[in-house]
Amino acid sequence: MDTRNASIMSSMAESKVTGIIQSLNTLESDLESLTGKITDMKKQLNIKAQNEIDILYQKTREMATKEAENIINSAKDKAKAESDKIIKNGESKLSEIQSSIDANFDEAVRHMVSTVLKA
Repeated sequence: MDTRNASIMSSMAESKVTGIIQSLNTLESDLESLTGKITDMKKQLNIKAQNEIDILYQKTREMATKEAENIINSAKDKAKAESDKIIKNGESKLSEIQSSIDANFDEAVRHMVSTVLKA
């Protein structure tokens, strides 16, 4: 019976070892599958991250463009107002000079005639 028990025990041990090896093979296969899935997930996350970066870059660019346009338009408006003010002041001064010329024209003509006649 000892031999028989040893044979049964040996057979049971072999069966357990075979089961453990099969379990390890299954586990290894599952790990490889998980590694592949993780690699795919990393790729997908990288793609999503790059897409988000592209979207944010575009939005930032649009915001910067709008801000630049606002600054330019504000500067244009300020320059136009300053230009209008300068033109108005110039027209006012021109009007004063024209009035002064008109007011003193007769006297200037008399002075010229007097100067020419004296010569």
